[in-house]
Amino acid sequence: QVKLMESGGDSVQPGGSLTLSCVVSTYADRRVCVAWFRQAPGKEREGVGVIYHGANSMYYAGPVKGRFTISEDTAKNTVYLQMNNLKPEDSGMYYCAYRGSWDYCARFTEGYNLFGQGTQATVSS
Repeated sequence: QVKLMESGGDSVQPGGSLTLSCVVSTYADRRVCVAWFRQAPGKEREGVGVIYHGANSMYYAGPVKGRFTISEDTAKNTVYLQMNNLKPEDSGMYYCAYRGSWDYCARFTEGYNLFGQGTQATVSS
């Protein structure tokens, strides 16, 4: 059974950096995706980016492109979200999510049904 656990959330000042981690208990298949989502109070959850497991291929949503980087350590079953040049609008609860195939991984509005419990990132001066 696949389970996800995020960590690394913290409070930082604008312009700062933060790295979030997502431990995946097991990969049910080789061709799967792990995505990062975020949700601010009063707003809908939005996809931030996704990594195609084992393929070193990533996709990022427009608002974070060039500032956020997703990577993975396959030996540790861990996916990372490196966030640089953080802005107050980046604040929110960050979740990782699992998709059991490489199909349509960048379609954040569908197909992701397994999420972790989330970790809070706050950007404020």
